[in-house]
Amino acid sequence: MARYSFRLPDIGEGIAEAEIVAWHVKIGERVEEDAQLADMMTDKATVEMESPVSGVVVELAGEVGDMVSIGSTLAVIETDGEAAVEDVIAEEEFEEDIAAETPGVEEAAPAEAPTSRQAVRPEPVEGPPLSSTVEKKDGASTSSARTEQGRAILASPAVRARAKDLGIDLGQVHSDGDRIRHADLDAFLRYSGGQGYHAPGASRARADEPVKVIGMRRKIAENMAASKRAIPHFTYVEEMDVTALEEMRADLNANRGGRPKLTMLPFLIVAICRTIPEFPMINARYDDEAGVVTRHGAVHLGMATQTDAGLMVPVIRDAQDKNVWQLASEIGRLAEAARTGKAKVEELTGGTLTITSLGPLGGIATTPVINRPEVAIIGPNKIVERPVFDGDDIRRAKLMNLSISCDHRVVDGWDAASYVQALKKLIETPVLLFAD
Repeated sequence: MARYSFRLPDIGEGIAEAEIVAWHVKIGERVEEDAQLADMMTDKATVEMESPVSGVVVELAGEVGDMVSIGSTLAVIETDGEAAVEDVIAEEEFEEDIAAETPGVEEAAPAEAPTSRQAVRPEPVEGPPLSSTVEKKDGASTSSARTEQGRAILASPAVRARAKDLGIDLGQVHSDGDRIRHADLDAFLRYSGGQGYHAPGASRARADEPVKVIGMRRKIAENMAASKRAIPHFTYVEEMDVTALEEMRADLNANRGGRPKLTMLPFLIVAICRTIPEFPMINARYDDEAGVVTRHGAVHLGMATQTDAGLMVPVIRDAQDKNVWQLASEIGRLAEAARTGKAKVEELTGGTLTITSLGPLGGIATTPVINRPEVAIIGPNKIVERPVFDGDDIRRAKLMNLSISCDHRVVDGWDAASYVQALKKLIETPVLLFAD
């Protein structure tokens, strides 16, 4: 009986371990060659692990959220299609122990023996007390259960349904007879102060829901915590008049032909890239351990993107070499790749500066957290219309606040403010975005 141990391969330079974020098989299941076994997450990306052989899964390395070292066994597969009989015996002993330790539960009839020796790991069951149906002499059925103290609770299905609708725990209802009746529910409501009762249409508190922090959410939590621990953040916010820019954007979209529709983002990226040469400390990365700040010549712009799995930051390579149409196309492509989980490792790494936008939900101002080891992150906020003074006149204007958070070890407040003022000049006079 041959067993194949599938070890976690080297899935990236410098990667020592990976997190299990999803299992696609269970112990006892048959898996075919090249079928997906698991999804493993590294610091860089999520990688799909495929089975190199066909057979039955008999061992798995751990649960979702566990870390597995490179070279360690991820799964053991019996290549002849049968699982070890020891696992079945262990399961039967487990079930016998549970039955012996459960008070007030009658021994159930033995289940039909499995047709094949599959390794199945039993899972503990949480929920309300076990219930059964008791046949009364008059032919009416009465549902029974047991309280945590082992006392039997007898009630008809109609009484149970009413108690459930009212939010009443039958274990708290007293009855002088052999079972709980509607009159007992009425008495409970009258004399107990209505504890456990919910009026029709009233809100009910939901049960607490423990959610294990795994996968992308764990990486986000670790990266954000490390950023706030290591980096002394400061945020500068400036208001910008984007009326002329919005008019230019509308004109370009009206005549775009087959090109992608322009949002505000491509124009902001052009402005960001055009001002970077004068403020190279903004487009930099800080190596804490080496004590070295690298000021990058090219702008590899990270674009914070919300996905079902959490926040991801695909990178627009050499953003300084692209025009607004090319940027719009690249923004759409990378955002779609991130949301569908198809972004490549190289598309999620190597950023030198990040922009994060909540679009119409952008709020008045934001204080974004720096994407370490970068030293700055830019956050445009939502556009609002307000009256503004233009000399002695009042006109309607479209205004937008723009935030920048910087690493105070590298960027001084004066430098950040000066950089944003340079952005403001370009954004409020958009023709300059296209001038040589």
